[in-house]
Amino acid sequence: MRIDLHAHTATSDGTESPTELMHAAAAAGIDVLGLTDHDTVGGWVEAQDAVAATGVALVRGTELSTQSRGISVHLLSYLHDPDDAELAAEMLRARHSRDERARDMVERISRDYPITWADVEAQVGDGATVGRPHIADALVAAGLAPDRSSCFETILSVRGRYYVPYHAPDTVEAVEMVRAAGGVPVMAHPRAAARGRVVTDAVVAAMAAAGLAALEIDHRDHTAADVEHLEALASRLGLARTGSSDYHGAGKPNRLGERTTAPAVLSMIESEGFLPVVRP
Repeated sequence: MRIDLHAHTATSDGTESPTELMHAAAAAGIDVLGLTDHDTVGGWVEAQDAVAATGVALVRGTELSTQSRGISVHLLSYLHDPDDAELAAEMLRARHSRDERARDMVERISRDYPITWADVEAQVGDGATVGRPHIADALVAAGLAPDRSSCFETILSVRGRYYVPYHAPDTVEAVEMVRAAGGVPVMAHPRAAARGRVVTDAVVAAMAAAGLAALEIDHRDHTAADVEHLEALASRLGLARTGSSDYHGAGKPNRLGERTTAPAVLSMIESEGFLPVVRP
């Protein structure tokens, strides 16, 4: 069984609709797919409607934006109650903050590059929150960069002068919030240092004490040394191990199924979640 628990659609910063993503997963030989758009459940219903036609089971999730002492931490929440008031309000606040941040970044970038807010909006799917990937797409469309990845390494780098932070809840509090909503929290790409600073093992330990279920160990942004470190950390803290593609469609080189999760871990996630896995 091939299980990929981290993928995005145009509802956040992917390039495919939820329906297109589910069909792409079927074409890639994926049996179970996790839909984890940033701070939204907006693609869940459409993806669920595509389960029968594609034969791909669906794990409904979200990738939450959190922070620990100024360091960005992405937290995957699986199978939580979408009607939980506190978690829904926090996600809405994060989306509004992302939109404001994007406007500020475009204003800064436009002083040095011929790009406008309208150029960025043209890259955003219906109902999606504008983020750095959409700014990158606008830069690519304007011929100012070859692809998204190069934009994130240069103009849109978190270390660059155009970067603007956005609201995100405390990481440990977010883990508690996910559990309170019936969700299963998993730390996304914990050692992806190329994206920016990473938190210490002590922070991960605090997350585990708050209810963290697993670490996304198998991810393309981790080196062999990262994987070895995370394996030992997960073992010490009693955390499960997941693997995922972090697929974004045409926006990034990540391919569906390039990293996968063991069936036993999926069973654990489903047993602890508020919602069931949607199966064909």
